[in-house]
Amino acid sequence: MRPDMRPDEPEWTPPPADPERPAQVRRILRLFRPYRGRLAVVGLLVAASSLVTVASPFLLREVLDVAIPGRRTGLLTLLALGMIAAAVVNSVFGVLQTLISTTVGQRVMHDLRASVYARLQSMPLAFFTRTRTGEVQSRIANDIGGMQATVTSTATSLVSNLTGVVATIVAMLALDWRLTVVSLLLLPLFVWISHRVGRERKKITSQRQKQMAAMATMVTESLSVSGILLGRTMGRADSLTAAFSKESERLVGLEVRASMAGRWRMSTIGIVMAAMPAVLYWAAGVSLKTGGPEISLGTMVAFVSLQQGLLRPTVSLLSTGVQVQTSLALFQRIFEYLDLPVEIAEPERPVRLEKIRGEVRFEDVTFAYDAARTTLDGIDLTVPAGKSLAVVGPTGSGKSTLGHLVPRLYDVTGGRVLIDGTDVRDLDFDTLSRAVGIVSQETYLFHASVADNLRFAKPDATDEEIRAAAGAAQIHDHIAALPDGYDTVVGERGHRFSGGEKQRLALARTILRDPPVLILDEATSALDTRTEHAVQRAIDALSAGRTTITIAHRLSTVRSADEIVVLDGGRVAERGTHEQLVAAGGRYAALVRRDVRAVVAV
Repeated sequence: MRPDMRPDEPEWTPPPADPERPAQVRRILRLFRPYRGRLAVVGLLVAASSLVTVASPFLLREVLDVAIPGRRTGLLTLLALGMIAAAVVNSVFGVLQTLISTTVGQRVMHDLRASVYARLQSMPLAFFTRTRTGEVQSRIANDIGGMQATVTSTATSLVSNLTGVVATIVAMLALDWRLTVVSLLLLPLFVWISHRVGRERKKITSQRQKQMAAMATMVTESLSVSGILLGRTMGRADSLTAAFSKESERLVGLEVRASMAGRWRMSTIGIVMAAMPAVLYWAAGVSLKTGGPEISLGTMVAFVSLQQGLLRPTVSLLSTGVQVQTSLALFQRIFEYLDLPVEIAEPERPVRLEKIRGEVRFEDVTFAYDAARTTLDGIDLTVPAGKSLAVVGPTGSGKSTLGHLVPRLYDVTGGRVLIDGTDVRDLDFDTLSRAVGIVSQETYLFHASVADNLRFAKPDATDEEIRAAAGAAQIHDHIAALPDGYDTVVGERGHRFSGGEKQRLALARTILRDPPVLILDEATSALDTRTEHAVQRAIDALSAGRTTITIAHRLSTVRSADEIVVLDGGRVAERGTHEQLVAAGGRYAALVRRDVRAVVAV
């Protein structure tokens, strides 16, 4: 289980692959539909190139049977120039085919990457708490990257080789149908062999991509700043290196298997095709000796030239079939993400609130991560606009989950959460993001400058607005004292700043966003007392005039809340002001006494 997963959240696993999905091929073809005009141009170029290619052997036949024996120098010159022109035209067509097909393939890959990223952006928070980050990165980078050869060249290769094979066979039949039959006798066997090889490589490719995802996960987790700190302080650097080496060794075996799968069988096809000229010369000789029709030297050479020309597109066509089957495993992994159900979607007719007062109401709210356990049960609470609510309780009582329901990081399984009387499930995403801001214990900063991190909340914020927000968060003086000021790069996950400084940067970012509803999720629980006081001053400035829901572990931060709610087992156990709850002598009073003992012990 990952350390950031809740105990009651199962780890995400992809649905089982359906090997009998004919729709998958049609779905792949639909990816190319927006570019069918360019592909039609490629098809025309391919057809023209194939006609030019098969014309060369006929020119060669005329050279050998007519021009040279007849000493017709003029005709010989024209035929030679024709053969040179055919080569030049073929080269030009080939370059244009490559340019267009590569452009189309790269656009398809871009569409896939963008679609997967957009789908993941619409996933609920639960998906990311159940899925390894390295797995997500591997699907976008390795799986889509692994399809590059297929999507950039397969369509052109398929059309080019198929057209080449058909045109060549027609030309061979025009020269001599008997030799053509001899040349094509083994073709069905070759098709069957390539199909078997493709199935074998598809299976190995699926295993290889899973292994690459496992390695990406290990790299992401162990080579992050936090992972390095943990590994070194726990003395696990050597064991992590050994574990990575073991995973890499498994990948070596899979890569070798993928490279060698069916290699001997495909080589056999090449050997047989290369030996066909000898067979054709033998067949022609036998036919002549047994009284069969005479075949001219020019026809024989032209036919062998065509037959050798048939070798390349035939082998390439068979290899393309193998490559397509191999790529189906990659497409399957990508489609698994594209087919993820969007559990939290914008409503068909979203409500947009232009002016948000900030009243938050929970009406008989129930929530469960799965059917086995209910996390929240029958929560009825109202936080008037501009007022504050503190939520306290033991670990696992549902405090953070309650806060996450307001911005729809999760959707309720029963009841409603309302902002200004409107169910949050009916609000458009823009209204919801403008309405609710969250500052959590887990502060996330991008590996960018301080200014860029703050502008993430408001891209068009001016320098004056950024400085004002930082001042309100009690962090401006510290930033201004840095050599690069607001251009200082914060480092991976903000590790160049202390915990309190990162927390105040997060507060400044939220101030810049200026949400009327503020969720403070254990925002100071990981800080020392002195830093907590500094951050608390910033929080007080941020909370002024806003509807504030504070989820707290340290009760010293919630004494002044307009109402305090004690959760226990997902239910409201107590509610009231600090003074009322202390006087009642219940669960809250016990929590206060625990905090007092903890402070005295320190």
